[in-house]
Amino acid sequence: MSAAVAVQRTAAQVTRRAARPIRIRKPLRRNEKTGLPIPHVNVILRDTQQSRVADHYYNTLQDDLMYMTYVHEPHARKAPRVIRSLFDPEDPYTMNRFNPIAGGSRWAREVPPPTTSENVVKLERIQLHSMQKSAVTNRSNLLGAIMAFRAISGESIGAGGRRTTDGVQVIRGKKSIGNWLREGVPIGVKVDLKGPKMYEFLATLVDFVLPRLKEYPGVVMPSPKSPLNTPHGASGVVSFGLPPEAMVYFPQIEINVDAYPALYGMHIHFITNAQGVGAQNSVRALLSGFQIPFARR
Repeated sequence: MSAAVAVQRTAAQVTRRAARPIRIRKPLRRNEKTGLPIPHVNVILRDTQQSRVADHYYNTLQDDLMYMTYVHEPHARKAPRVIRSLFDPEDPYTMNRFNPIAGGSRWAREVPPPTTSENVVKLERIQLHSMQKSAVTNRSNLLGAIMAFRAISGESIGAGGRRTTDGVQVIRGKKSIGNWLREGVPIGVKVDLKGPKMYEFLATLVDFVLPRLKEYPGVVMPSPKSPLNTPHGASGVVSFGLPPEAMVYFPQIEINVDAYPALYGMHIHFITNAQGVGAQNSVRALLSGFQIPFARR
């Protein structure tokens, strides 16, 4: 093919493209509440890499916990004892009534499930919450706590199109208490951390906050003589609190402390999949692998 023919074809293609009508997109619809534009496509942000703390759990800590908490059962377990209900389910007078088992709840005395590689103890989520008594008289006092929790957790409602997060939530009173609290009044804030956000907070807590706390011996453990078949021992949740002075040690807060009207204390709940008698010991072994200190008074 000669060069002249090639030039003619190229000129024809350019003319054809220029002759195409220009498509004018319709303006983006806007959210009625926020006024922000809604894109034409569903934008979803995903993680580009695995967290360092998550890698530590799946590559090292998970195998160690399997070895430390393994209980060998050479024989099959006996069938659980059938416990009668409080009311006769066949009685027409009590058929539709709530029918609990006789003797009350027994979940704290249940034996843990058989140890397998599928039920190794692991973190499901971390919950942070803070109660502000001053918000009872003036709800605007919660704004500082909401700002601080958003900075620490990096969570907001529906951030990045993720449906698994509710962001920082406002806690309201469930019932009226004398002349102090009314039902529905904002009283505190909370946020649930899952996935990479959970491991990022855990790394920040261990590397920056806990080592800088003065005279902090560690998370207080119960007495070794305390029974393991109590609701506390079988819950699979470890909780402890941080004073308001600890908030300034978070890098997200320390870089701009003057932007917050006050410092806020918080409670931290590590919620895991452990269950049954002695679940607290498995959770403490897990958190010790993440370098969270424990102490017994």
